[in-house]
Amino acid sequence: MGIAGLRGGLASLGHHVDVRPLRRRTRFHTLDRWLYNLGVALWPPRGVDLVLGIDLDGFLWARRRRLPFVASLKGIIADELKNERGWVRALLSVQAQWERLNTRRADLVVVTSRYCAEVVQREYDVGGDRVAIVPEPIDLEAWDHHFSRAARRPRSGPGVLCVARMYPRKRVGDLLRAAVALRARIPGVHIRIVGRGPEWDGLVRLRADLGLAGAVDLLGDLPLERLAEEYVNADVFCLPSVQEGFGIVFLEAMAASLPVVACRAAAVPEVVLDGLTGVLAPPREPAALAEALEALIRDTARAKRLGTEGRRRVAEFTPRHVAERFLHAVRSIIGPDARRG
Repeated sequence: MGIAGLRGGLASLGHHVDVRPLRRRTRFHTLDRWLYNLGVALWPPRGVDLVLGIDLDGFLWARRRRLPFVASLKGIIADELKNERGWVRALLSVQAQWERLNTRRADLVVVTSRYCAEVVQREYDVGGDRVAIVPEPIDLEAWDHHFSRAARRPRSGPGVLCVARMYPRKRVGDLLRAAVALRARIPGVHIRIVGRGPEWDGLVRLRADLGLAGAVDLLGDLPLERLAEEYVNADVFCLPSVQEGFGIVFLEAMAASLPVVACRAAAVPEVVLDGLTGVLAPPREPAALAEALEALIRDTARAKRLGTEGRRRVAEFTPRHVAERFLHAVRSIIGPDARRG
């Protein structure tokens, strides 16, 4: 779950949260995570009522722990790696083994969706009685602040925004292929894609091969202020991912009152309500994606209704609301007499 969001939500309810961030960074994230966990095992947490480990974090310390322990999984690594390849898949396989150990050693496993609850039971053999669902939080006040300060650009045509870490499972290439058909039907449409990742070079080549240099901008990673600017200047948000444990970018788009086009896959339908806050297309079908985007771009009244409803829905995921759900989930393992820390 969003660590900063949960921390803020718990603080608003009178609880103290001590966060141990990942400080030492090499060029190898898997090594960083192992070194971090070694440090936690050698210098264990003390004087608290509950320890929360994100994803695989805590798996070494949990072998000999003396405190209640919750493993919080943003996405199930064993599920994510199925859509990857090469060195990314190999490293994720190692991380998945550590995450499996973490879930087996925890008192409770918190996941972000019903989809993840099913996957963690299947992939890691965790009993359903040890699994709780707590969604990701989004700080609406912070986003509204950035939205209000974001510059509005002159419009030259409809704009589609995509925000993603560029892994194969995000299927950003499907959006580029859909853009070919979409541009033929709506010549002025422009697509802007934020993010980087292993697929970056391949997407740059695909954009050139499809002749989309003038219609698609690959922006790379952006600071939060610039990202907010992209949200407020878009007409539709689209991410055709086929594997999401939750999908926080969908909440970000809804916070900006954008209608969402996504795929009917993994946990996406739990966040993007088909026909209510967005439109869900079949996964891995660029033609269907193009049709969904075209329909929303042409029907501006419907797009506005979906965006308005999305904005209403995102209010259910504020840090305070999510923190309340988290406390309800962990009450059984810390008891009613726990200190507020």
